[in-house]
Amino acid sequence: MGANRVAFSSDVLIIGGGHNGLVCAGYLAAAGLTVTVLERRGVVGGAAVTETFHPGFRNSVAAYTVSLLHPKVIRDLALARFGLRIVEREMGNFLPTEDGRCLEVGGGRTALSVAQFSRRDAERLDAYAARLEALADVIRELALRAPPNLVAASWREGVTELLRSVTVGRRLLGLDRRQRQELLTLFGGSAGDFLDGWFESEPIKAVLGFDSIVGHYASPYSPGSAYVLLHHVFGEVNGRKGAWGHALGGMGAISSAMAESARSRGVRIEVDAPVEQVRVEGGRATGVVTRDGVEYRARVVVANVDPRTLYLQLLAARDVPEDVRERMLRWRCGSASFRMNVALSELPDFTCLPGRERAAHHTAGIILAPSLHYMEQAYFDARSHGWSRHPIVELVIPSTLDDSLAPPGQHVASLFCQHTAPELPDGRSWDDHKEEVADLMIETVTRYAPNFRAAVLGRQVLSPLDLERTFGLPSGDIFHGALTLDQLFSARPMLGQARYRGAVPGLYLCGSGTHPGGGVSGLPGHNAAQAILADRRHWR
Repeated sequence: MGANRVAFSSDVLIIGGGHNGLVCAGYLAAAGLTVTVLERRGVVGGAAVTETFHPGFRNSVAAYTVSLLHPKVIRDLALARFGLRIVEREMGNFLPTEDGRCLEVGGGRTALSVAQFSRRDAERLDAYAARLEALADVIRELALRAPPNLVAASWREGVTELLRSVTVGRRLLGLDRRQRQELLTLFGGSAGDFLDGWFESEPIKAVLGFDSIVGHYASPYSPGSAYVLLHHVFGEVNGRKGAWGHALGGMGAISSAMAESARSRGVRIEVDAPVEQVRVEGGRATGVVTRDGVEYRARVVVANVDPRTLYLQLLAARDVPEDVRERMLRWRCGSASFRMNVALSELPDFTCLPGRERAAHHTAGIILAPSLHYMEQAYFDARSHGWSRHPIVELVIPSTLDDSLAPPGQHVASLFCQHTAPELPDGRSWDDHKEEVADLMIETVTRYAPNFRAAVLGRQVLSPLDLERTFGLPSGDIFHGALTLDQLFSARPMLGQARYRGAVPGLYLCGSGTHPGGGVSGLPGHNAAQAILADRRHWR
């Protein structure tokens, strides 16, 4: 492909204006580099955006809640100065049960609420929380640094990686023997087995186990699902570890603050600029060409897209080493997520906790999946049918904490639904079935809150295929690749690229397909920027 317009040059060119790309840009610009960000859509933020989906109603249309966004990123990029404010839920989670009761988690209610199902479980809550927090602290620390690169390119790099491995080993040795065993279990075992070892009542196991199947197309009893649970608990909100909250103005407020922070440091951000090809000259990445033929040149190129798209679509086959191509052909994507946004005339009136006036449970993450076995059956059903006929739904109503999202007295709700197959069996298309599945999701909520169906004024439906088309999430995968043991840590996206350096000199990766993985954390962007700055002295 030949460029047919004047080329632009900068030190660094970032493909994709999602939140990790913006974070990476902000750090690099602060170090004095000239940075250009090219975003395919007409708005930055990737999946972290706020949009009007029904007249008068705005919502976080894809990513929808905050916890993993790292406080160091918030602080370093001065996001509060650029308008970011995060508020906590008044209740963490709320789970209606099939017998007409409910479980309330957070806000000082947890132990008493669990005790109605099991006094033993209520007594074990503090010990469980302390044990999980100790393990989450390890993940927090490891997430903020590049993992050891197990395939070193030179003896000098090999020594560096050996020292890095020793540092990681020392951190793990800081755990006692029982904690090390549990960490090993969490990395390779199942969330279901782990939780069964702690608790006996289904509601508390369902609330805690829900994190293990969020964005993860698997049963909570699948090996590796325990790590997905751990991945979702290492965040914090306003200094409170493990808490969840909402950005005022929606998730787009995070991306907007990041973009303004980057611009204040001189970053050039262009929207409606889809990249068609990464240029490689003399064995080195030298820039990109957009779909309309504009060429951008740079000393280094940073890809904030999933690794499969980068290596199988944006790079010419001749520029991709065979082992990388083979790895990407086997790279597993598909998170089983089905996303809906609904405009509501009133709040849901739950049978187990009646009332249409705003209450603490309306601010919670409302989990509609009564047990781990229900979640497991949902996965089996989706594997054979294409979607679960008894799906898992998390309902979040951000307008209970942010009245700017809906007209007075009305509300917006996010439905984050599992399990739906990333690709339907028998060659069926999601375009032909997504409204049918959306009806099922509405009916699922209505089973627990009988007024819900009639309260829906409008809806936006995003199937796994829509998530891929709109936000570039491969097969609808919110993590850019499954969080399984062979796709984590030094193997994310593959051995030899753990330190954010791509398969071609001058090419780096900073998206969710790198360590520590998906979620709106900003950590891949932060870590990639540190790797790029460390390599700066070697640029030619």
